[in-house]
Amino acid sequence: MGQQVRDGFVELYGTEPEGVWSAPGRVNLIGEHTDYNDGFVMPFALPHTAVAAVSRRTDGVLRLHSADVEGGIVELTLDALTPESDKSWTAYPAGVLWALREAGHPVTGADIHLSSTVPSGAGLSSSAALEVVVALAVNDLFELGLQRWQLARLCQRGENVYVGAPTGIMDQTASACCEDGHALFLDTRDLSQKQIPLDLAAEGMRLLVVDTQVKHSHSEGEYGKRRAGCEKGAALLGVDALRDVPYGELDAALARLGDEEEVVRLVRHVVTEDERVERVVKLLESGDTRAIGPVLIEGHASLRDDFRISCPELDLVVDTAVASGALGARMTGGGFGGSAIVLANVADVDSLTKAVEEAFAAAGFTAPRVFEAVPSPGARRLS
Repeated sequence: MGQQVRDGFVELYGTEPEGVWSAPGRVNLIGEHTDYNDGFVMPFALPHTAVAAVSRRTDGVLRLHSADVEGGIVELTLDALTPESDKSWTAYPAGVLWALREAGHPVTGADIHLSSTVPSGAGLSSSAALEVVVALAVNDLFELGLQRWQLARLCQRGENVYVGAPTGIMDQTASACCEDGHALFLDTRDLSQKQIPLDLAAEGMRLLVVDTQVKHSHSEGEYGKRRAGCEKGAALLGVDALRDVPYGELDAALARLGDEEEVVRLVRHVVTEDERVERVVKLLESGDTRAIGPVLIEGHASLRDDFRISCPELDLVVDTAVASGALGARMTGGGFGGSAIVLANVADVDSLTKAVEEAFAAAGFTAPRVFEAVPSPGARRLS
């Protein structure tokens, strides 16, 4: 896709770009809604990417175009960028430049042409891929010297403040830092990382992503409510973040919350989910990969019953897959739609896929999109 995006840039702007970059979407193996609680996550990069052809400008102008969105070139003035002023797709790349400039980095403008194969609204971080590919390109072209984790932080700030979506740090870090053939064990408090080998094919397994085709928008309410509830729980328990509540002391902590029923549910999910991430890391490092299946199922139940961010389509994927012989399954991403993951033996992939498709048809749901998730490289320069 790199050459196609390069050719598109030439057609739009009348000159060759200075370079072409890519950044992937991600799927989260385990660790949902823990990132903004300073907890643990374990994503890996998908082969689906956002690709950007970019050249520098010196006049304070940002020109943006997407091959995936109808319309012409959008021209913005960097000095006029204002948080939460833009409700279109351009807020994501513009927010990156806003965050870089706000942090004092000498960015003087750019011409950018983008295209992405990351499914939008599927819970696979299509927005983070857009942000990271722009950040990496600008970092390279303007020789800012920022590390990958620093770029992720700035992308998160752009999404939090400029876009107005209260997301955690996982998505941007996964897109920027994941490595081919590995899952990323990330401590979101200090951004310490450990690459965990994940070669399911070698063990006769596949991880399927089932995109329910149900779209969501994190910046519209429910995500923010969950985050605020977690912050309330931390405050009531007298800790900086829910990550600081020890798993072995969870029952006592919940008892201290009294009749704060909603907060109790949110706290229970976050603390048990952090423990699930650590359990999966140990299982993968010990070579007992198949044993992560039941942990995925546990995680889905917690997201469904405690965090209450599942939906009928996601539950149907998980229930059908497990009943049809899957090793494990759970929803992935922010919730309220999007995708589920299914861990399966190779021999069962076709029958599982058919079972899920038939269940959706019987329920009257839109047909899901099913594809294999293979741990892929993080963001990089293509040319």
